[in-house]
Amino acid sequence: MDHSPTPEPRPGTRTAPEPAAQPAPQSAPPAGRYSRVDDRAADRRLRVAAVVCGVLFLGLIAWLGGSYLLRETELNGTVPTFQTVSDTEVQLQLSVRKSEGTSGVCTVRSQGADGAVVGQSDFQVPAAGSSYDEVVTLRTTARGTTAELLGCTPDKK
Repeated sequence: MDHSPTPEPRPGTRTAPEPAAQPAPQSAPPAGRYSRVDDRAADRRLRVAAVVCGVLFLGLIAWLGGSYLLRETELNGTVPTFQTVSDTEVQLQLSVRKSEGTSGVCTVRSQGADGAVVGQSDFQVPAAGSSYDEVVTLRTTARGTTAELLGCTPDKK
């Protein structure tokens, strides 16, 4: 490197203007890397996929709900009251709402004070009428403290 002083221009002489600084050349991003068109297409595909999945999910929920309601209206029972008669018997009221002409079976169980199942039985529901209310006796192996309906199943037609 030269450390000599820069010579002064002589009076009356013209010097060449210094070249103007030019901006650095801009490099373009790689083609397709930052394209807005590709983002819009991907967003559209994601929206379509989300809508299709949503429609399928709602259809599944509707189908499951409808089949549940149809199944429940055929034969639907409750045990509104029960009474422990002895160490080996529980009397309970079995109330069943059903479609006209539908017969089936309702399963009832009783549990002891420790939570163990002490009795379980199936009770036949006749086809006549649209409801069935009957006081039935459930035999137990020990003193029952509960009486609960496990479910009712219509007979196969």
